[in-house]
Amino acid sequence: MTSQTAAEKTDSDKSEGGVRAVQRALDILLAFNPGDDGLLVSELLKRLDLSRPTLYRLLDTLNAKGFLTSQGEPQRFRLGPAVAQLAHAWSSGMSYETVASPMMRRMWESTRETVSLHLQDGFHRVCVAELPSTQPLSFRRGVGYREHLVRGASGRSILAWLDIKTGDLSAYGTHSAADAKRVQEQLVRIREQGYATSRDELIQGAVAIAAPFFESSGRVVGSLGLFGPSARLSEELVQRYGAMLAEEAAQLSAELGFKHAQ
Repeated sequence: MTSQTAAEKTDSDKSEGGVRAVQRALDILLAFNPGDDGLLVSELLKRLDLSRPTLYRLLDTLNAKGFLTSQGEPQRFRLGPAVAQLAHAWSSGMSYETVASPMMRRMWESTRETVSLHLQDGFHRVCVAELPSTQPLSFRRGVGYREHLVRGASGRSILAWLDIKTGDLSAYGTHSAADAKRVQEQLVRIREQGYATSRDELIQGAVAIAAPFFESSGRVVGSLGLFGPSARLSEELVQRYGAMLAEEAAQLSAELGFKHAQ
């Protein structure tokens, strides 16, 4: 085996240095959170493990390439048009159904129950993808099924994160003040446990479980749901599947660019 020449070592060092620079530049871009109204250098230094000279050098490069913009004195940095260009290219080539497919498949393989994806559509939610159970006794609603958000686990798991006042719930499907109060209490519990459940609500003998997922801005988009017969889904299984759904929905949210508050 020949030893590494001085030239080869120099090229290797340059390559490693270039990779580190790219990693650090990406860390800077990822330091921006939804709702940030621009960041000062001092704020970026608190979020990044970088020296001030290195940070300034990378900020200048990102600014020149359009990934950042800056204004004011002291400078306040914001994400630039190049980031929007990448976001547009990414979002144009994906659909929620495509991104959610691995999560839905994992749930289906683990439970063998019907797994579905629902998106909010105004006061309603619509099923846009479904993996039906292959078991003899099973439930399914079908792609295109539409229902008020207030009805069923798949709807309420979305509604719980819309910050709706009790008096406004009638638009979402409640029929009385008492009904609205009951639903509002359910929404509080859903937010506490991270997923919604229902039994014998829309279909007699059926159990539904659903967890919400979010886009990069933090807005709730829809829910990942599971349906099965009450004869097969004990309370213990409901809790286990609820935790699994919440985990898969969180992964889906992450794939959509959502970052949990630190």
